Amino acid sequence: MRYKHFVNADIDVSVLGVGTWAIGGDGYGEVNDKDSIEGIRTMLDNGVNLIDTAPAYGSGYAEKIVAQAIKGYDRSKLLISTKVGIGNTTLKFRKGGQGFVRDSSFDNILYECEQSLRRLETDYIDFYFIHWPDYDTSFEEAAKAMLQLKKEGKIRYVGVSNFSKEQIEEFSKYCQIDVIQPPYSMMVRKNEELMKWALERGIDNLTYGSLGAGILTGKYREVPTFGPGDPRNGFYPYFKEPQFSKVMKVLEVMDKISEETSKPLAEITLNWTTQKDYVSTSLCGVRNSKQALQDCKAFDWELSEFNMSEIDAAVEKYLDFDGAAPIK
Repeated sequence: MRYKHFVNADIDVSVLGVGTWAIGGDGYGEVNDKDSIEGIRTMLDNGVNLIDTAPAYGSGYAEKIVAQAIKGYDRSKLLISTKVGIGNTTLKFRKGGQGFVRDSSFDNILYECEQSLRRLETDYIDFYFIHWPDYDTSFEEAAKAMLQLKKEGKIRYVGVSNFSKEQIEEFSKYCQIDVIQPPYSMMVRKNEELMKWALERGIDNLTYGSLGAGILTGKYREVPTFGPGDPRNGFYPYFKEPQFSKVMKVLEVMDKISEETSKPLAEITLNWTTQKDYVSTSLCGVRNSKQALQDCKAFDWELSEFNMSEIDAAVEKYLDFDGAAPIK
């Protein structure tokens, strides 16, 4: 496993992190808890030291799975990342809100933190992110809550997820931001400049969507059909035409590299992502031990500069769209 040093947080983090959206059972099809736990443990046993989760993933269910997965491990050597302020676990929702509401109020941040600590069965959270901007609450109020939790020792580092540059600048007036969590992959490159800008200020990143919900592993060679409520129906628009065919053009280049290197597409994708110097950590969902082991094997080798340039050229030529839900 490779590691990068996070500047503001002053800590070493594996360049591969465990993503847990799917294992929360939140629309990604059938999920087996035993397999999910084994997958997480396989990642940890192969050098991964970061697990990212959120109350929004299955209404807190993913956090409970993480708690089971880390039993028996030295907590001081693990980095747990979770989030606050969106979903049906917020105070605003409990007071009558509908669907996934945003609530970064002072009271809700303190309330949700306690609930996450309980579900995770831990005394503290390493990286605590505001999941999405809440436009009904000032950043000053939200920042005060995060600082309060930090003072109490319930969180170690403050993060924001899906925030724009302007929102990060505004929030930073009231509280140091240690990490950000933007979407980033071959299809989603709109945040490259944001990530570079943040790194210049010591703000590292936990990028999500690295494997494009599986499309960059070569699993899908024909337009798939997903069940109702599956995030791949909308949050990831490249599973539909004309975007799908454009991604397939890039996969043709990756298939050639795969033949030359005898490496699977998932490993090629993860190396392409993490070899970018502006990517701190790449979060990848894992459903079982087999997937986990394959992802970890990616860090036993690196893509050559020539192979990187081949993929870069294909990405620039074909992927001329923004394949992710917009920041609003």
